[in-house]
Amino acid sequence: MISRMNGMAGVWTLVLLGASLAGCASNYPPAPKEVVKPGEYNYIIGPGDNVNIAVWHNPDLSQTIPVRPDGKISTPLVEDIQAAGKSPSHLARDLEKSLSKYIQDPVVTVIVTGFVGPYSQQIRVIGQAAKPQALQYRENMTLMDVMIAVGGITDFAAGNKATILRTVNGKSEQLNVRLESLMRDGDVKANVQMLPGDVLIIPESYF
Repeated sequence: MISRMNGMAGVWTLVLLGASLAGCASNYPPAPKEVVKPGEYNYIIGPGDNVNIAVWHNPDLSQTIPVRPDGKISTPLVEDIQAAGKSPSHLARDLEKSLSKYIQDPVVTVIVTGFVGPYSQQIRVIGQAAKPQALQYRENMTLMDVMIAVGGITDFAAGNKATILRTVNGKSEQLNVRLESLMRDGDVKANVQMLPGDVLIIPESYF
């Protein structure tokens, strides 16, 4: 829990730094329309997700349970197993290993519902969005998808000075995006791909 709080503190430090520099957004390079994702995208379970655990031929062990804030779940015969940070198939194999102490050749399937995901996979939108919020990343998500989810920008937004804070392979960068061109002028060239962990900062216009 402490490490998660420290991680969030680091994110908001980066956000505040980016917000303070947002007025100079035109000095940042434009976000590329298409990006190379850092490896194949697989959904990672996070606190708040609901996981449906099915144990073949063992209905008493099958259930749907939430992932606790500490990232763990408890099931019959298996207490406090780590779920957050794993893919559904990874968690299923770990459950099979634990259940094998009690059941011969257990077969487990894990299906995630009520997607929340880990913080590192979320896209955060702050500033002059109609509904600033954190969104769960979806594969092939674009800037337009994000803006639809947050209800667009306010009348006070400096949309073409918006920036994306992005970290790829441990390197952080700040990229300029043109929200006004996209949302109000219909310029599809301004629609760019998003990555897990992106922070979209929409500054206020002072003119």
